[in-house]
Amino acid sequence: MTKIYVFPGQGSQAIGMGAGLFEKYPEEVAIANDILGYSIVDLCLTDSNQQLSNTAFTQPALFVVSALSYLNQIETTGTKPDFVAGHSLGEYNALYAANVFDFATGLKLVQKRGEIMAKVEGGGMAAIIGMDSNKIKDILESTAFDTIDIANFNSPSQTVISGLKKDITDVQQIFEEAGVRMFVPLKVSGAFHSRYMKDAQNEFELFLNKTSLNSPEITCIANFTAKPYTQENAKENMAQQISNSVRWVETIKLLKQEPNPEFEEIGPGKVLARLIAQIS
Repeated sequence: MTKIYVFPGQGSQAIGMGAGLFEKYPEEVAIANDILGYSIVDLCLTDSNQQLSNTAFTQPALFVVSALSYLNQIETTGTKPDFVAGHSLGEYNALYAANVFDFATGLKLVQKRGEIMAKVEGGGMAAIIGMDSNKIKDILESTAFDTIDIANFNSPSQTVISGLKKDITDVQQIFEEAGVRMFVPLKVSGAFHSRYMKDAQNEFELFLNKTSLNSPEITCIANFTAKPYTQENAKENMAQQISNSVRWVETIKLLKQEPNPEFEEIGPGKVLARLIAQIS
């Protein structure tokens, strides 16, 4: 059996996440509070300031909860996975699990990533359900909406597009007329994983270049390439991920080639488990 842990990204957050974990790992909670300058426990359990849906707060919160979930998992089972992967932000938890960086370093990276991405405005994203990604590409290219990029190849029947907010709004009717089952605009301020994040990527790259990274101790598959991370390509993969597609379908197909693969989602929610079930 090949044990594979996958970590969810933004959108999996929920008030109450991390309950039962914070008291079990007080050292990590103290580190998080010190780095972030606020109570990670209050943010996750009560969200008293209504910030959990703000990208700058969502990303650190998810990283911390998924990191504690991973520590709890390996403590409970006594074993580490053979492979790890994460969806968008979740890739940072996969890299933490692979010991590419420690908890504090990972949180600082995620905090900066969230701050930079939260500043991007004027963008929109939408999930297109019930249409092949190749047909989506054809529609975008043939209707003068080549200004829109594909952000996430989530499953054979779910693809997320990303672009200027007006373009995302205007293209909805075209997809509905083309017979899409569902067109779901997402509650985001930026055109994440698209060409419009290039400035954000460049800013993050400057911060990333000041960070030392280790060689992965567990094979970690990159969103940007759908191939394994190495110490040499790590910074490029992490930077490029911001403005390029999350190649989740390719990632899961690659991992499903391993002998008797067993996937386990580590962190809040079961979004990835549902997507994996759809990928043959």
